[in-house]
Amino acid sequence: MRKIAFFDFDGTITTRDTLFEVIKHHKGKTKFYTGLLLNLPYLIGFKIKLITNQYAKEKILEYFFKGMEFSKFQKICDDFATGSLPSVVRPGAAAEIQKLKYSGFEVVIVSASAENWIKAWADEIGVQLIGSQLEIVDNKITGKLKGANCNGGEKVARISLVFDVAQYDVIYAFGDTKGDIPMLALAGKSFYKPFRQ
Repeated sequence: MRKIAFFDFDGTITTRDTLFEVIKHHKGKTKFYTGLLLNLPYLIGFKIKLITNQYAKEKILEYFFKGMEFSKFQKICDDFATGSLPSVVRPGAAAEIQKLKYSGFEVVIVSASAENWIKAWADEIGVQLIGSQLEIVDNKITGKLKGANCNGGEKVARISLVFDVAQYDVIYAFGDTKGDIPMLALAGKSFYKPFRQ
């Protein structure tokens, strides 16, 4: 019997948005909050649906990381993943992942966050990862995403590129926002905001 479980990351496995946590980890709180204030129009625009999540995310990434050497950026991400990230992981989510793995499930994180700051942690706990990808030009971060933001219907599209879900007998999915609903609909058993104890 083949079993697979798909987990959203930010808000489902973690207690906070990890893009903001990576920025705080690298820049410190003062520069982080200053940068957010300067980018407030984009954040408000996204909240009131004038601009897309991807556009707002790219503006934040551009402000904080545009022009940074990729190797330096990746080191920041790896340091975050092994140092700060575990402190924002929900204990219930961590326990569920280990329980499912023990029960023979393949476990896959499917995240709108960039793979760069999740991968070292995902590798450490032995789960697969599908996430947004950053555009790299001349070995530097542009702040743009490579392709679409891995959210909403794009989560299902990206899953389908890697997995033939019809080959699985049991499919679970875990999420916490409307951007996870298409992925939750893939599953025979879905869990919405399951670890909010």
